Amino acid sequence: MLLNSVVDLLQNEEVEAIIGPGSSMQANFMIGLGSKARVPIISFSATSPSLSSLQSQYFVRATLNDSAQVPAIRTIVQAFGWREVVLIYVDNEYGNEVVPSLTSALQEVDTHVTYRSAIHPSATDDQIVKELYKLMTMSTRVFIVHMLTPLGSQLFTKANEAGMMEEGYVWILTDGITDFLSTLDASAIDSMQGVLGVKPHVPRTKELESFKIRWKKKIQEEYPTNEISELNIFGLWAYDAASALAMAVEKLGAGNFSFQKTTISRDSTSLESIRVSPIGPNILHSLLGTRFRGLTGDFQIIDGQLHTSAFQIVNVIGEGERGVGFWTTENGIVRRSNTTSKANLRAIMWPGESTSVPKGWVFPTNGKKLKIGVPEKKGFCEFVKVTRDPITNKTKATGYSIAIFDAVMATLPYAVPYEYVPLKIRDRKAAGNKDELFQGHVQKCDALVGDITILASRSLYVDFTLPYTESGVSMIVPIIDNRSKRAWVFLKPLTWDLWVTSACFFVFIGLVIWTLEHRINEDFRGPRSHQVGTIFWFSFSTLVFAQKERIVSNLARIVVIILFFVVLILTQTYTASLTSMLTVQQLNPTITDINELIKKGERVGYQYGSFVYEFLIKSMKFDESNLVKYESPEELDELFSKGGITAAFDEIPYMKIFLAKYCSKYTAVGPTYKFDGFGFVFRKGSPLVADVSRKVLSVTEGAKLLEFEKAWFGQTTSCPELTSSVSSNSIGLNSFWGLFLIAGVASFVALVACITTFLYENRNALINLNPPSSLWRKIKAMATRFDDKDPRSHTFRKSDQLPDKGHQSHGCSYSLASYTNFPPSPSSLLIPTHSDFAFFGEQGTPSSGHGDPVCPNRPMSPHILFEYELANLNHEQTRPPVIE
Repeated sequence: MLLNSVVDLLQNEEVEAIIGPGSSMQANFMIGLGSKARVPIISFSATSPSLSSLQSQYFVRATLNDSAQVPAIRTIVQAFGWREVVLIYVDNEYGNEVVPSLTSALQEVDTHVTYRSAIHPSATDDQIVKELYKLMTMSTRVFIVHMLTPLGSQLFTKANEAGMMEEGYVWILTDGITDFLSTLDASAIDSMQGVLGVKPHVPRTKELESFKIRWKKKIQEEYPTNEISELNIFGLWAYDAASALAMAVEKLGAGNFSFQKTTISRDSTSLESIRVSPIGPNILHSLLGTRFRGLTGDFQIIDGQLHTSAFQIVNVIGEGERGVGFWTTENGIVRRSNTTSKANLRAIMWPGESTSVPKGWVFPTNGKKLKIGVPEKKGFCEFVKVTRDPITNKTKATGYSIAIFDAVMATLPYAVPYEYVPLKIRDRKAAGNKDELFQGHVQKCDALVGDITILASRSLYVDFTLPYTESGVSMIVPIIDNRSKRAWVFLKPLTWDLWVTSACFFVFIGLVIWTLEHRINEDFRGPRSHQVGTIFWFSFSTLVFAQKERIVSNLARIVVIILFFVVLILTQTYTASLTSMLTVQQLNPTITDINELIKKGERVGYQYGSFVYEFLIKSMKFDESNLVKYESPEELDELFSKGGITAAFDEIPYMKIFLAKYCSKYTAVGPTYKFDGFGFVFRKGSPLVADVSRKVLSVTEGAKLLEFEKAWFGQTTSCPELTSSVSSNSIGLNSFWGLFLIAGVASFVALVACITTFLYENRNALINLNPPSSLWRKIKAMATRFDDKDPRSHTFRKSDQLPDKGHQSHGCSYSLASYTNFPPSPSSLLIPTHSDFAFFGEQGTPSSGHGDPVCPNRPMSPHILFEYELANLNHEQTRPPVIE
């Protein structure tokens, strides 16, 4: 019937362009006819993607290809991070043709189509319910629905009854349903609450609103008894297509329209008799160049199809739809169509009236357990150990990695049943180390758990969780003990300049203390040799706080307090440095330069089945013949003991276990080559990865990780921490010059204050000396006075108090004036002597044969003696020479 109608239009009605057909199937017939007659065929409703491959230059699609919405759907899925989706589509040409492009687009963003549910156009309710229950047993909860409204309304009604419109589900509609949401009844809309949909964006304009009013008015006038709904998107495209054709014809003018007449019968339907329109190519050319602002937006035909750059994203809420954003080819998802700045969508209400984004999957309810592969190995069983029950033959996995994985899975907000499956690891040379787990066994298991390092090469075909251990590759070497060869090690903590400076500093402090205490403290008096010994004894005995001399001067007490602080800092630093040298520095590594190993061709060890083998060959350039494998800490120790290897390379977690057992024999040296730590492995695209990674963080950040380490690794605090350097440097003067400066300045100030006070108190004696007196004799006189006790000090008052002026003692009165103001002829007081001082003998001590010049029967006080000596010195300088 369609074929006859089209042929009749072309032959008998002399049409120059055809607007239609109404479906994609009809368009298949008309494309060939329009090409033969050179008549443009303009379709406003043929959306099938397959028409693009059949399209001729005379077929113009004034509507959107169904595949045009695929990028918008892909962007939505990518934005919310869903990794698995299920496609539900009608099983006919309309539904089948969009599935390939949608599947390919989702794969581009690492989203896997786990299942394709094709529903027959005439499916019964029971058939739909059966298919829905099948989907409920799967883990995926993101469904993309591509079908027309009658079947779509039936699908969502049954999905709501089956409980698939609750929280956790995601439903995304293509424009086949979204464009006709306004035509659905209330019950259908009620069953679709929380659904997202995409549809071509039709901007609201005054022209569109005016057209809708005129359309309703005209329809009501012609069909007053019919209920007329608003025009859908296809009606608007039809109006724009007719407008575009009218504009194209107007450009050509009416005089150009003519057909090549033939004598073929009017009732003939033969395809060979179709007439060729001479004006058709001109109309087509004019139509393709027509651009205008239509009801649906900018009308423009590009490559024979209508061009559009925006889709609207709507959310079914309440009694209808609500726009939540837009998708454009230039900016992706945006909140407003007229902006270029990217933003999140508006608030979305998801199924079940939830406002939180569904994660898009749950664990399947069919009771299937996940298969978790665990590597079997002989050594380093602290991480993974696989045993079998001899009675039940069931596999049991234990270890540090297993304990963390069990703790992580137990904290997931949903139950995940799983079982461990043992996997054997072959040698690196035969199978490429643990990479064989990923290339082979990962296809048999859902996940892998064990001491598996995260590597970039492995992440190409599996997904890793976040690491749960630190990692890196470093070198292990034996150590040697040099304690027997270091007899003078006790001098090493401090440098020689610090030793010499400290010695000089303590001598200086001892001299300052003696100066401050000599005149008032019996502990700092006595024979000259005794006083010199006291200076050295007091200063150096403070190093062990063994001094016994009491301190009575306030200035001296201040200096001693600062000295004690200096001593405390020095002794504590010395002790710490010496301890470090006796414990760390004595354990010298046998080799520290990796390049030396390579240059000399030394044999080095690597762990059996580890990626370190490939790292040593490709990155470090070791010769493969010099690599020796080991499987356990005991085997590694045996290789070192027998001289089989000079060094070994391994990851830090293994090194900690090895050094915990043999920390007195080996150490870790050299740089640490950075790698990611151990992680759990899942199949590419597994939705479990994100949830497990988050729980790995919560487990490893808490105190529970320490419990696991203590349970499987034991106490290792007695061994030194892994470090790239095992030496300890001596401490130099630059570390303490500030301390010495403070103490030195304080001591110097105290010394200056003491001397200044002494000179001030004895200023009268210096003033009364005759000017001709030499400086040296003045210094000697003051030194003599300083060497005596200070009778005014409170420490001597009880034993030898100085009488006040005019006080009588034993009939003698002491007065400074009596010895400083001499009578004209004081010869009666002078006693001839060969000494410089009248009352001192040759040894510098007061003569026992002479007493107080005022009271000869009483020994002269040292204070009065000094005043008298000064007076005698003045008299000798002014006395006339004696002529014999």
